[in-house]
Amino acid sequence: MSQIKSKIESTFKSKDTEEILDRLFYRPVGYGLAVASKSIGLTPNIVTVISIFFGVFAGHLFFYRDTSINIVGVILLIFAESLDAADGQLARMTNIHSRYGKILDGVAGNLMFVSIYVHMCARFIVEGGTPFIFLLAAAAGFSHSLQSAMSEYYRNFYLYFVYGEGKSIIDELKDMKEKYKFLSWSKNSGKKFLMWLYVDYTRKQEFLSKSIRTLYKEIFNKYNGKVPEWLKAEYRKSNKPLLKYGNILTTNTRMLFLFFTIFYANISYYFLFELIVLNSILVYFILQHERTSKKLLVIAKSHAED
Repeated sequence: MSQIKSKIESTFKSKDTEEILDRLFYRPVGYGLAVASKSIGLTPNIVTVISIFFGVFAGHLFFYRDTSINIVGVILLIFAESLDAADGQLARMTNIHSRYGKILDGVAGNLMFVSIYVHMCARFIVEGGTPFIFLLAAAAGFSHSLQSAMSEYYRNFYLYFVYGEGKSIIDELKDMKEKYKFLSWSKNSGKKFLMWLYVDYTRKQEFLSKSIRTLYKEIFNKYNGKVPEWLKAEYRKSNKPLLKYGNILTTNTRMLFLFFTIFYANISYYFLFELIVLNSILVYFILQHERTSKKLLVIAKSHAED
């Protein structure tokens, strides 16, 4: 048992950044799916594509006001999320990493929730609600995109500053734009489209994270990308308490509230939860990260002067 647990933990990005529900459920299940996928020769990207089909179909099942059908939808969505965990674990297990795989993983999550949002809105209208629910859903979807982008971005910075450059990749917008320009629509249409999405994704991240990017550039330039031990300790001390807010902004929290809404509440409550509760957490999350980054930048500059 301890050997299996050790193998599962070896597929974590880090213990600090793993959510409780992921550690207890999605990572163990994902590990089993990753092992099975590896044994039959599936690549991480194929696993991601399979997860899209399950997730999108699960969203369709939330259209119906039927408890049995909704339960099947919940099960399929949980399975899709388990596959989402498995593709990353399989990538680390087989050492198959690519930027396009990472982008495809994000697209998979977006497609799942587009299906969920559209079918929930359709259900709301069929039950006598206003078509303006689609505007509420669109605003919630945009918010969802920002929340996911910033949660992932700050988590990547945490992995970089605390665990080292090999644990995460901090992509630069200017570099992504160059890669996008280099690709051809006629020869690389799939990759070109994925990179177009990722350029927009990276633009949002950089726009909302000025201070931490300044800190990153300062450390990268002064220490040739190698984070000094004193900064690792300071960064972890300052930012580990913020990880829980980033985790709230990711999939697990919204899925739990989604399931509650599907079975017990008005559909509009879910979108209001995205817009009011999660956006409030997002604003606090960003402001606190920027505050700690400014503080650490002052300390870093004083160390450089010494």
